[in-house]
Amino acid sequence: MSDGLTVLIVDDSEMVRKRLRALVDDVAGVRVVGEAGGLGEARAALEAVRPDVVVLDLRLGDGSGLELLREMGPCRLAPRVIVLSNEAWPQYRRECMTAGADWFFDKTDEFHRVPEVLAAEAAAGFDGPGWG
Repeated sequence: MSDGLTVLIVDDSEMVRKRLRALVDDVAGVRVVGEAGGLGEARAALEAVRPDVVVLDLRLGDGSGLELLREMGPCRLAPRVIVLSNEAWPQYRRECMTAGADWFFDKTDEFHRVPEVLAAEAAAGFDGPGWG
């Protein structure tokens, strides 16, 4: 992992994106390579920056993060996906995990888990998704 673990943040709230970026910037071996506030921006960013990990909100201004997750597919090579949402009901958690999310966290009380997961992935030497 020569350039470190790369992260794309997808959330419709600019404040949440800034907070996540600040937390991720403090994690050794991890860097934010893009941000998107909506579904269209996220699709373009995925293709442009090809991140190792996407931090994804379910509620986006122009669509659903679950829709994007389904587009990426459960058998994709990458990216890995951390769903971080206020929509933390069990049925959403199940749907997201079935659609291919690797982690699902409630924004209300599990926000701190995102940098913890990224730090663990970076320390384990996650070698990226193999975008090809």
